[in-house]
Amino acid sequence: MSSQAVPTDRYGAPAPWRRRALIGASVLLAVVFGSWLAWTVLDAANPEVESELLGFDVVDEHAATAEVRVEFGSDDVVADCRLRAVAADGTAVGELTFIATPEDGARYEETVRTERRADRVDLVGCTTSDQHRPR
Repeated sequence: MSSQAVPTDRYGAPAPWRRRALIGASVLLAVVFGSWLAWTVLDAANPEVESELLGFDVVDEHAATAEVRVEFGSDDVVADCRLRAVAADGTAVGELTFIATPEDGARYEETVRTERRADRVDLVGCTTSDQHRPR
């Protein structure tokens, strides 16, 4: 089987600029995507605040304590950290949001008030004004 060329006298020749425009648009799209990817990776690699739940203790029917470690990227960061107490059936029975600053130190022990006995305490995470996803 041989491929037959399209008769240019009948259908016209393709415009010479179309191939260059397609290549240029593809290169531009690749540069924009690569720039966005680099920005996303660098932004996620250097968070302003990171947090970790070190442990928890169910005190009684209406309270649970949690120990949280918070690390700050700089000294002028203020973070809102959220803890959630969860019952054995998986429902949230209490929440606490506390403010963490570098001056207060890296470890926090907080008490979450609960409406009934909690089974565990989860750290939702800490956010700042520029970092909206908890970490």
